[in-house]
Amino acid sequence: MTAPDAARTSGRRGIVVGPIGLPWRPRVFWYTVAAIGTAGLLLVLGVAIGSTWIPPVTVIRSLLGLETGPEAFIVETLRLPRVLTGALVGLTLGVAGALTQTFTRNPLGTPDIIGVTSGASVGAVAAIVLGGGTYSVSSIVLGGGIPVAATIGALVAAVVVYGLGWRGGVQSYRLVLVGIGVSATLDAVTSYLLVRAKITVATAASQWLVGSLSSTSWSSVWPLLVVAAIAVPLALATSAALGIGQLGDEVATGIGLAVQRHRLVVIALAVVLTAAAVAAAGPVGFVAFVVPQIGLRLAGTNRPPLLLAGALGAVLVLAADLLARSAFPWQVPVGIVTTVIGAPYLIWLLIRHRKEMSR
Repeated sequence: MTAPDAARTSGRRGIVVGPIGLPWRPRVFWYTVAAIGTAGLLLVLGVAIGSTWIPPVTVIRSLLGLETGPEAFIVETLRLPRVLTGALVGLTLGVAGALTQTFTRNPLGTPDIIGVTSGASVGAVAAIVLGGGTYSVSSIVLGGGIPVAATIGALVAAVVVYGLGWRGGVQSYRLVLVGIGVSATLDAVTSYLLVRAKITVATAASQWLVGSLSSTSWSSVWPLLVVAAIAVPLALATSAALGIGQLGDEVATGIGLAVQRHRLVVIALAVVLTAAAVAAAGPVGFVAFVVPQIGLRLAGTNRPPLLLAGALGAVLVLAADLLARSAFPWQVPVGIVTTVIGAPYLIWLLIRHRKEMSR
C-alpha cells in the first residue's frame, strides 16, 4: 500500500496550502478560530478605549476607510499602530515559543529561557547606547538600528547556546541549563551597558527593556508585519517535520528527516521572530512561555499547535495592554502585566514537574 493510499484509508484528513500541510483536527481548528476572533475583538476595543472613547462602529468604519475627521485620525494615526504592534508581537512570540518548546521537547525551552530574548536585548540596548540614546525609542527604530542589532544579538546567543549544549546531540535539559546560564551572562552585559551609559540614554533603554507599546508607530509596525508575513508561514511549513522530530532523533533520522538541518531551520525562524518582536516592543516577558502551553492544553495534542499559539499570543498581549491602559490611573508597560501573569504559571509548572519526577 502506497503512502497516499494509507493516508486515505486511515481516515485522517489534512489541509494543504502550497508547502504547508496541516492535519485536520476540528478541536484545534475551532479553538484557533475562536482565538483569532477574540484577538480581533480586543483589537477593536484597544482602538476604541482611551482618553477619548470612540464607538466600536466608528472604529470599524475608520478601518474600512469609511470615516473621516478627528476620530478617524485618532484611530488610524494614534491608536491603530499600537494595537497592531501588540497583536503582531504576541503572534510572533507565540509561534517562536511553540517552535522552541517543540524543538527542545521541554516546556521550559522558550526564547526567554534559552537566551534568545536576552541576546536580542543586549543587541538592542547596545544600539541605543552606542547610538547616543533618545527620549523617543520609536525614533531609533526609524533608523533601522534596533531591528538589525536585536537580530544579531539573538542569533549570536542562539549559536552560543546550541554550541555549548551540543554533546553528540542536543538534549533538552542541557539546552535549558546552558540557556539559563547564557541568559544570566547576557543580562549582566545589559546591566553593564546601562550603568556605563549617560542618564538620558539609560532612561530610554530602561523604558524599552520593560517591554512597552507606548512609543510604537507605523515605523514599528511595518518591519514586524513583513517578518510575520514571511516567517510564520515558513514556521507552519515545518509542522510535519516538528511532529516527526517528537519521535526522537534515531526514529526521525530513520524516517528520512535531516534532523540537524531541521533544527537549524527551526532555531533560525525562532530567532528571527523573537528578534522582530523584541525590536518593536522590547522583551515582553513570558508570552512565548505561557501561550504554547495554554494552546497545548486546549488542543489536547502532543505538542503546541503553532497557529493556535500565535493567535493566543496576540490575545494575551492585546488583553494585557488593554488592562495596562484602562485598569490603572497611570499607564503600566505591557511587559509588567504579562510577567505578572506568566511568573506564577512558571512557578506552578515547576512545582508540578517536581511532583511528577518524585512519583
